[in-house]
Amino acid sequence: MTADARTGPIEAPALPGLLEQARRRPTRLGLVSGGLGAYWPQFPGLLPQLRESARYVTKRFKALDAEVTDVGFVSDAREAAAAAETLRRTDCDLIVIFLTTYLTSSMVLPIAQRSQTPVLVIDLQPTEAMDHANVDTGAWLAYCGQCPVPEVANVFKRAGISFRSVSGHLTQESAWQRIERWVHAAGVRGRLRHARHGLMGHVYPGMLDVSTDLTTVSTTFGSHVEVLELDDLREFVSEVTEEQARERMALARSLFTVDASVNDEDFAWGARVSVGLDRLVAEFDLDSLAYYHRGLAGEQHERLGAGMILGASILTARGVPMAGEYELRTSIAMLAAQAMGAGGSFTEIQALNFVDNVVEMGHDGPAHLAVSAADPLLRGLGVFHGKRGWGVSVEFDVRHGPVTTVGIGQDPDGSYVFITSEGTVVPGPLLAIGNTTSRVDFGGDPGLWVDEWSQTGIGHHWALCVGHRAADIEAAASLLGVGHRHVTL
Repeated sequence: MTADARTGPIEAPALPGLLEQARRRPTRLGLVSGGLGAYWPQFPGLLPQLRESARYVTKRFKALDAEVTDVGFVSDAREAAAAAETLRRTDCDLIVIFLTTYLTSSMVLPIAQRSQTPVLVIDLQPTEAMDHANVDTGAWLAYCGQCPVPEVANVFKRAGISFRSVSGHLTQESAWQRIERWVHAAGVRGRLRHARHGLMGHVYPGMLDVSTDLTTVSTTFGSHVEVLELDDLREFVSEVTEEQARERMALARSLFTVDASVNDEDFAWGARVSVGLDRLVAEFDLDSLAYYHRGLAGEQHERLGAGMILGASILTARGVPMAGEYELRTSIAMLAAQAMGAGGSFTEIQALNFVDNVVEMGHDGPAHLAVSAADPLLRGLGVFHGKRGWGVSVEFDVRHGPVTTVGIGQDPDGSYVFITSEGTVVPGPLLAIGNTTSRVDFGGDPGLWVDEWSQTGIGHHWALCVGHRAADIEAAASLLGVGHRHVTL
């Protein structure tokens, strides 16, 4: 998969063996190539040339980080129907139809209808341009994959099926980058369709924006929401051994710079909760977790709620994103970003700097260690602002360079919408209060950005991702059948 400043996957933090990335299953792609069988007896050299192009396309797809089911080459509607049935059974996240030359729309429609899977149509002619002086009808037909694209688009529209396509030539890297964008999007669709989101505790009192109808999560994305109790975590933490706690503290020291403000007792408690969280995630087979609990007077549930940050950050780095303040929609956005290899750290607005024209954003609580600009810091806090409890917190700056804010809003009709904005993390002074903090330049007045961002219907929190990924999120929204709004100054 191409790795560049816009779309490249991030690297996992140190000790990858201990922070092995969680993944439920690979992205599943279906691939079928086709052309009109009436041409084969008329132009004997055409089909072998088209099959060679199809083999090249298959090779490119199999080099991606995905599981590819190639059902071969179809020449008529009956063969297409058989391919459609095979693809229906494979539970693909995206089906790619390679139009090698003209074919009838009756060969394409069944594949989209029977599979009930989003389809990407690609047409990649052999070279940049024909050698007109030496091209006969048979050679021209190898360049005619674009010919049926409007026809297929028309039929899809009439059938109520979303149409998407990439046109280009066979070795055109810009076309393959567009194709790979749809593969990234298929990865998001696959991750969310099969995800199990944990929700533990209760909503932060008064945060009306955070409230989420759990049924709509399942009906929109196909995900399952597992409602958990703090008591589940309490029991798992109570079973953590001293040896397990010491091992977790050793892991934390290898991942973090431990500040002198960290109290040993609080550090040990955070380590115990971390081990318990791992058990919770394993026992309930979770892909993400959103949590909050107020607690009172230092009792155990308050201590559990306050001891989450270390373990939540380690899990997020492993690809199991965790969000505080019961922010289910943000944990889903973080998982979408993780599926694209873009990280995704729990974020809100902290302040505006009108001298440097940056928005300062970040959060206390869970952080994605793999997006840190340097070794993250563990800082001891005697109080968590606006919350009960005390303990250790994570502090770092997101790596400098292009970033994307990704959140999920909810409209008056209950429908979800992905919301994005692209900026650049720039160096400068940061808070040192146990928060993840970044200075993001969105290319204009930071106050104007806040106004435009808030107008979208975004909630209080979102994910901060590495790279400019708005186009990937827009593609993912298309495959998931939800809206997308993008803010730019």
